[in-house]
Amino acid sequence: MARLSTGVDATPTREPPPPELSENGPPVTERNSPPRGTPPAAAPHDHTAADSSWDGFWNALDDTQRTALREVARPRGYASRAPLCYQGEESDHIIIIKDGWAKVTSTTEDGHDVVLAVRGPGDLVCESAVLGSRRRSATVTALSPLSALVIPAARFTAFLDAHPRVWMLVSSTLVRRQDDADRRLQAHVSAKGTQRLALLLADLAELSAKRCPPSRDGSIDIAPPLSQEELGSWMDASRETVARALSDLRAHGLVRTGWRRITVVDLSGLREFAHTPATSGTH
Repeated sequence: MARLSTGVDATPTREPPPPELSENGPPVTERNSPPRGTPPAAAPHDHTAADSSWDGFWNALDDTQRTALREVARPRGYASRAPLCYQGEESDHIIIIKDGWAKVTSTTEDGHDVVLAVRGPGDLVCESAVLGSRRRSATVTALSPLSALVIPAARFTAFLDAHPRVWMLVSSTLVRRQDDADRRLQAHVSAKGTQRLALLLADLAELSAKRCPPSRDGSIDIAPPLSQEELGSWMDASRETVARALSDLRAHGLVRTGWRRITVVDLSGLREFAHTPATSGTH
């Protein structure tokens, strides 16, 4: 299926890698499976919505594990729109986001950037360095000012060897991401544009609510600062389709919008709308 250009996500100027990071460690794709020899992944979750119980890799660690990781990591800040890692580069480090948001994108053969996912506080990104044998298949870019822990691949692998139960957390992270990708693919096939956007916004609202509690009236501000072009890229639609879909959702009283700001007014209603059979007039 052809992908539409976002029109705004040009590949940023390449930064040199942090000089102290090791170049050891087998590279892999961002969405690859764990290598042989790692503990088996947990069984995929049977759900129709994003898994609300998961609060990120970092928050799933205990105090001892977090202390051990801090000892081998280097804190680093990234400006908004700065790259954390590039598609096609050798994998030599992993990153744990402490604060801020990032998007995962892949560049197609015709040069268009396609949004694959967003990552936020507590998430493990650029994990290719310890999970396989290929170059990175995706670029990770900060959506907002971002603080993180950067860990050389060899040191993270040694940490996993010393804390084997954390391998299960890494495996669980990949399983959850694959579950989410599969669910989105099903929605993409079965839903029209407005329904696809409703599902995407409902998932983003649940994700946002973990980091910032809903308002007293129950409304939830979408935390990742995604443009309409980026939302369209994620749901394989044009910016115009996203604008029409937002207008429809506003008319149903499900969302409010402002400049690069979307507030979900009725989360349960939004998810119900997303799963209601589309009519011929739905975009």
